[in-house]
Amino acid sequence: MLAVDTARGTLECGGMTSYFDLAGETLARGVMPGVVPQLKSITIGGAAAGVGIESTSFREGLVHEGLLALDVLLADGSVITCTPHNEHRDLFFGFPNSYGTLGYALKVTARTRPVKRYVELTHVKHRDAGMFFSDLARFSARDDAVDFVDGVIFSGAEMYVTVGRLVDEAPWTSDYTYERIYYRSIRERERDYLTIRDYLWRWDTDWFWCSKNLGAQYPLVRRLLGRERLNSITYQRVMRWNARWGLTRALDRLAGRRREAVIQDVDLPIGRAREFLDFLLREIDILPIWICPIRAADPACVFPLYRMPGEGTFVNFGFWDTITERVARPRGYHNRNIEREVQRLGGIKSLYSDCFFPEEEFRRVYGGEAYAALKARYDPQGRLGDLYGKCVLRR
Repeated sequence: MLAVDTARGTLECGGMTSYFDLAGETLARGVMPGVVPQLKSITIGGAAAGVGIESTSFREGLVHEGLLALDVLLADGSVITCTPHNEHRDLFFGFPNSYGTLGYALKVTARTRPVKRYVELTHVKHRDAGMFFSDLARFSARDDAVDFVDGVIFSGAEMYVTVGRLVDEAPWTSDYTYERIYYRSIRERERDYLTIRDYLWRWDTDWFWCSKNLGAQYPLVRRLLGRERLNSITYQRVMRWNARWGLTRALDRLAGRRREAVIQDVDLPIGRAREFLDFLLREIDILPIWICPIRAADPACVFPLYRMPGEGTFVNFGFWDTITERVARPRGYHNRNIEREVQRLGGIKSLYSDCFFPEEEFRRVYGGEAYAALKARYDPQGRLGDLYGKCVLRR
């Protein structure tokens, strides 16, 4: 951390500062970054070069919409400062969704917003998808009485909008950092209270609900792991070890199973959200699904490599699991079907997940002409690689 100016509502930090450290420093001063992504290990530079979202996005937009300046290390070793108004404004707006292929963020200046000690949560249950998305839109209308909005879909007949309000006092606080699991509490209680710190990291303990794949939702396993290992960093290490050594692949071969990872975050216009949900339930069948509304902080600002296709409220669908079958499918079969459906419904997907776009379609969706101009100016020799090559071809 370099500076936190509570009067101006800004912070300055190194690009490799994790949001866990960043939030710790800002909360101690009564503020938080405008958008704090869900996992402690995410860095602010990574979220600037990718796409970051959370339950303040209905008001603050995506992470990159709260940036004020970037110091970027270019491929030739030079460092430039980019702002919305200086001679490098093209890189400032083109940096989001570039995934390190235009440069690396060494220093970030971003907005903060004031907080209180506690968050009061209300979980509103719905049995009808139309009413669920209508309620989500209502709470996302930037009402000053609402500070956080997200939701969870457990099935086509059980879904919850969660509304958070900052409060100075709480009659009690819940602890979901060890034996109790946050996402289960959504179904168990209508009202809840968390400290602001625990609210920001409510998903991290169980990586939303993905800890179930490691058996970490069984009480005995949780006790054996201990509080300090129940977090997304531990799960990522285990998953990377498995990807390297292929234990799951070997077991699948022995059992005659075929497995496709479907790790996706996609953004749809709220008017098409129900259609996309119907598609997910019918064709993909991964549950639960995390839901997060998004509204541009300033619709006049255009980020050409991740241009939201239209104005108004969008809905982020987050769904992460594997589809296991015994029939042979082409590589990326389900992921490619998702990409086609997102395009058909006028949406866009994040590129951190596996991608299977044909090159022409990819460059059309993700600002190919603008990207080519940025590469020509800031990395003419192509030392940092190409966005399509990195995100689709995995070079």
